[in-house]
Amino acid sequence: MTDVGRGQTESSSHSQIESNNMLVVSGLGVTSQNKRVLEDVSFKVKKGTSLAVVGPNGGGKTTLFRALLNLIPYTGTIKWNDEVRIGYVPQSLVSTDLPILVEEFLRFKRRTNYEACLSSVGLDKAILRQSLGSLSGGELQRVLIAWAIVDNPSVLLLDEPTSGVDIGAEEPIYEKVNHLKREAGITVLLISHNMHVVMHYSDYVLALNKDVLFYGDTKSLTHSQLLSIIFGSEFALTEEEHYKE
Repeated sequence: MTDVGRGQTESSSHSQIESNNMLVVSGLGVTSQNKRVLEDVSFKVKKGTSLAVVGPNGGGKTTLFRALLNLIPYTGTIKWNDEVRIGYVPQSLVSTDLPILVEEFLRFKRRTNYEACLSSVGLDKAILRQSLGSLSGGELQRVLIAWAIVDNPSVLLLDEPTSGVDIGAEEPIYEKVNHLKREAGITVLLISHNMHVVMHYSDYVLALNKDVLFYGDTKSLTHSQLLSIIFGSEFALTEEEHYKE
């Protein structure tokens, strides 16, 4: 779990916000190497809901997460609810670089009751004795989610959690995340390029390309409309034809 520390602006501390909101972002801007990466980004995330963050490569999605985690300087305001506890699942982890057992990896969180967390993501306790390097892509991502929820977070930040995972293993992972949202009331912020995932597993959508292209209810959009917002109408039509084949 990542602790939210004092940010680069005065109002990035845990200021009072409406009790039904977990996060309120206003006028967020990020500059890197004299280039504007994000500009005037504003949105809210209600407790117990899921927000999908989408957009083209280089649009600022991961930069947004880094700002939310207080890892980089920014302007504007980021206000978390006072009760926020954040669990973070990165885009990728090269497990062969960590020659340790799953149990040893989870022990970094300083807790010993891992079985419930593993069960909640569909893994048996037997996996504790396996090395991280021996796991399949889907198993590794589930272990990372279990690691993120060991400390009972109120928010999960998922940066393309199925990147590098076989297509058949993607759906069960998102089903498990959706289950955690429903059963534990966890608020989910998800970066994804998979429009099927966005349309089926998010309540709200934030489309970014340095600034906000769209922010609203997922149900207010069709698949093609979302693609058109992100990539333009011609790309959307091409993708729609692909899905019909």
